[in-house]
Parts: sequence; C-alpha cells; structure tokens
Amino acid sequence: MSRTLMLLRHAKSAWPDDVPDHERPLTGRGRRDAEQVGRWLYENSLSPEFALVSSAQRTRETYERLAAQLDAPPKLSVTDSAYAAGAGDLLDLVRGVSFDVNRAILIAHNPGVGTLANLLDDESSDVPERTHMRLEYRTAACAVFEVDGSWAEIDPGSARLVAFSVPRG
Repeated sequence: MSRTLMLLRHAKSAWPDDVPDHERPLTGRGRRDAEQVGRWLYENSLSPEFALVSSAQRTRETYERLAAQLDAPPKLSVTDSAYAAGAGDLLDLVRGVSFDVNRAILIAHNPGVGTLANLLDDESSDVPERTHMRLEYRTAACAVFEVDGSWAEIDPGSARLVAFSVPRG
C-alpha cells in the first residue's frame, strides 16, 4: 500500500520585538503563501487526511490557512515535540502516525524538516525541483513523498519524492 507524506516548512513568520520565538506569527506574505500551498495541494489531489503540527504559533497558523483551502480540514494533532526538533525526532513522529491514515502532512521547522526531506528521498524519481529541495528548504516549501508500507516502517532512503513546491509569494 502506498501512502503520501507531505513535509511542509511553516510559512514566513514575523520577528516582533518582545515576542518569544514559539509565539511568532505569520507575516502577510506568510499567510498568503500558506493559502497558496493549500490550493496547490487541493488542485493536485494531495489533500491530507491528517496533520501533525508543531505547537508554535507560526506552524499552527500555517495549518489553519492551508486547511481553509481544502474540501475538509485534515484531522489535527498539535505537538510540542515537533518544535525545534531534529530530523530524527520528526521521523519518529511520522512513524507514530496511525495505520489507517493514507495521506499525512507534517508542518514544522527548519533545519529539521529540510533535513528529513533529504534523508527520506530515495532519489529514484525524476523530479526537477529536487535540486531546490537540496539547496534551500525555504519557508512554505512542501515536499511530497510516496511511501510503501506502514508509517512505522519509514526509514532513511525509503520514500520517493513525487513533487516539491515553493510558493512564489
């Protein structure tokens, strides 16, 4: 059984004075980019069923803006464990996704998300945007992978990159 995993770096966030990093909101461009990602997912029949989202304000806002563009918002799980997490910790979170979910999105932060995307990629597909994914995992960048087997079985080099998109905000 093939599953779809989307790895999304949160959209562009602001750096207001006296606001802790965890509470930083999206900028106007970030809000527009998150909506654009949602439309892109919808238009490409990639609407996730389940969203695993860092507890940071900017990731939760990214989810809300993205979900508003879909037919139905994905079931949401907000977790502190994705905030400032490295690739290994993010991979552990993905491995914990319920077996009955076929399309999941992880919305988190760099460098963890970008590192995880590059770690999972088995490099078997011909996706021209792979170079962009490798060089710079910009805000609102979304990598889409096909994964065979269960979520618990995902290992480095075990996912096929099928798309990579960055809004042009």
